[in-house]
Amino acid sequence: MIHFPAQRRGPLSALSLRVAAALGLVLATVAVVWFDRDGYRDATGDGLTLLDCFYYVVVSLSTTGYGDITPVSPAARLVNVLYITPARVVFLIILVGTTLEVLTEQYRTGRRLSRWRRTVKDHVIICGYGTKGRSAVSALLENGMDKSRIIVVERSGPALRQATSAGLVAIEGSATRSATLNEAHIRTAKAVIIATDSDDASVLVALTVRQLTAGQVRIIAAAREAENAPLLKQSGAHHVIVSSATAGRLLGLSTSAPPLIDVVEDLLTPGQGMALAMRSAERDEVGRSPRELDTLVIALVRRGKVVTLADKAGAVIETGDMLVHVRDDRPQAASVV
Repeated sequence: MIHFPAQRRGPLSALSLRVAAALGLVLATVAVVWFDRDGYRDATGDGLTLLDCFYYVVVSLSTTGYGDITPVSPAARLVNVLYITPARVVFLIILVGTTLEVLTEQYRTGRRLSRWRRTVKDHVIICGYGTKGRSAVSALLENGMDKSRIIVVERSGPALRQATSAGLVAIEGSATRSATLNEAHIRTAKAVIIATDSDDASVLVALTVRQLTAGQVRIIAAAREAENAPLLKQSGAHHVIVSSATAGRLLGLSTSAPPLIDVVEDLLTPGQGMALAMRSAERDEVGRSPRELDTLVIALVRRGKVVTLADKAGAVIETGDMLVHVRDDRPQAASVV
């Protein structure tokens, strides 16, 4: 099942608005009848009291129509034609508003689903919306990816609600099932991020993705234990991040070299100061040393492999190289006119 971001008010708010509209319509109609009460007669021939006006309005708007109170003057009959009858239709619409709202919502959801199926392409699929999954989504959004290009696959109801509340499209189901991944249009995806709670589930997801895409979609997986990283790579993952090992190294650095932790956090936190970035080498940079550039280059990516500046191959920039550099990520101060 595909869940789209919610776009309507809560049920209590919708119900309160509907009840208030019904009461407002009744009171307005009572005021019209009371103002022209001399043009009405009841079965006993007496004039209308305020209670009679309420009775007539409720009976008329609900289409019960006992006929014991009738308009006799031309003005009263004109009011019934021009006001009471349209008000009766509006009142019925309010009464059956819940059914109309459900039908309208189903129609709107169907149209959104059809439009989404036609346009979804080059998207990123997040398998698991726990702590790692939410952090991955935050990083994608901070790097400029549109929410419409992120799809969450999750089985947990609370996690699904969190994803849709964040404005993301979420698919309910297990990412280990081919049918669920096909609903996420796995074959036209740009990448799959596996952020499940267990390594065995991550292996199954990686195998399923590789089977469906024949290795054409990049797979990035998180592993709890380092010993499972080779298994994930054998299952089809292009990159594996070992969460426990990474956390352990950071803990060790915080003891032996505390300032390094601040540097790492600065690099990983956007908008704080420094940030890691990657760009293509420009034509006038080819043949030069990365150390000569104004940009602080820390590594090269050549034909899909990382080349450090300490290697001889990293001494000169070649055509097609990607430059991994540190950029200033602090918010630019607004210019003063």
